[in-house]
Amino acid sequence: MAKKQKQKKPFYKRWWVWIIAIIIIVAAVSGGDDDTAEGNKKESEPTAAETTNDQTKDDNEEASTEEPQEEAKAEEDIPAEYQSALNKAESYAKTMNMSQSAIYDQLVSENGENFSEESTQYAIDLLEYDWKANALKKAESYSNTMSMSKQAIYDQLTSNSGEKFTEDEAQYAVDNLKADYKENALEKAKSYQDSMSMSPEAIRDQLTSGSGEQFTQEEADYAIENLDK
Repeated sequence: MAKKQKQKKPFYKRWWVWIIAIIIIVAAVSGGDDDTAEGNKKESEPTAAETTNDQTKDDNEEASTEEPQEEAKAEEDIPAEYQSALNKAESYAKTMNMSQSAIYDQLVSENGENFSEESTQYAIDLLEYDWKANALKKAESYSNTMSMSKQAIYDQLTSNSGEKFTEDEAQYAVDNLKADYKENALEKAKSYQDSMSMSPEAIRDQLTSGSGEQFTQEEADYAIENLDK
């Protein structure tokens, strides 16, 4: 009789198969836990950029808190007289269109504001203003209300007994002044005729005189030609 062949066990009943399966499962579980732990660690730790941004934000907040405190302290250190002088200087510049030099003299004058030289200089140093614009406004006033000539306005603006603007400021003013100097000369001529009964030739001389109105010859001739006869 032929030998009966030994029947092989099914694949899943072999003991070593189960050992290999268990090892694979354990390795997979262990690897997953490591990945999860690593992921959690990355999420919890701040990045270098986040740390830098947080530090910058803290520094800015600290700086912004310190600046108002420093400004407040600086204001407290300013004597009341100095602040008053500055307020007066600003008022003269804005409402009366005065020059820087004229404001200084007015602040220290015993017949003016009588501030100390120190407080006045403090005010002048901090006063920021467009002095050329002030000179132009003064020039417009002299032309409109007093019918002055271009040269007379310039002299008044720069005079130490007048407005005390610098030559540059005065020149800017007369260069940008929109005035009809012929009409100004005529207004002056009428004033001399009506109030002083002067002759046309005497009026002409007064209009062109260097110590008088300082109109040009052309402007004076226009005035005389248009006077009431």
